[in-house]
Amino acid sequence: MANTGPAVPIKSVCDILDELRDLAGTEDRVTIGDVLDAIGDRSYGPALMLPALIEISPIGGIPGVPTFLALIIAITAVQLLIGKEHLWMPQFIQRRSVSAKKLRAAADKSNGLAHRLDKWFHGRLPAFVTGVWQRIAAGTVILLCLLVPPLEFIPFASTVPMLVIMGIGLAILVRDGLLMLIAISAGAVTVVAGLGIAGSTDLFGSQAE
Repeated sequence: MANTGPAVPIKSVCDILDELRDLAGTEDRVTIGDVLDAIGDRSYGPALMLPALIEISPIGGIPGVPTFLALIIAITAVQLLIGKEHLWMPQFIQRRSVSAKKLRAAADKSNGLAHRLDKWFHGRLPAFVTGVWQRIAAGTVILLCLLVPPLEFIPFASTVPMLVIMGIGLAILVRDGLLMLIAISAGAVTVVAGLGIAGSTDLFGSQAE
């Protein structure tokens, strides 16, 4: 990653979508490295939130995409957990790309949701989005990412942990501690429920009796 961040700091979901549209307007294909450079290597909120937002879009319906996006999120969350100042991503991930047309369509489809999120969530209880709370959030995200590969075999099931991850990323982005507490709680419930669902099927290779 060559850049340390965008020219204008990202402070909202709409800012993220604007960055994606700008990228889609300059290239035929947009790499993950391009996106990471655009959002900045210190922007853990957007870096967690953006892959989850993409998974919820039509792009997330492509087989294998939810698991790949979960891998990106997990790598990001591990670095947040250990307190790494600059976000790093392996080159084989940075080189992966999507067509600019699909990326622009995903951004446009998410526009209404982005405006609602920006309107509803902002700066409440900011103490709960710093320090140890970011590490608790990162641990929760890692557990949620582990659920995605088995849940991908169930239609739309992987969207549930991704929605929670998006909430955690949004909380970090807009420094909303109340949202952080709600998202972490929802994450704990999702992990327990997801393990229950996976354990009651043959997703882990054994059929429950």
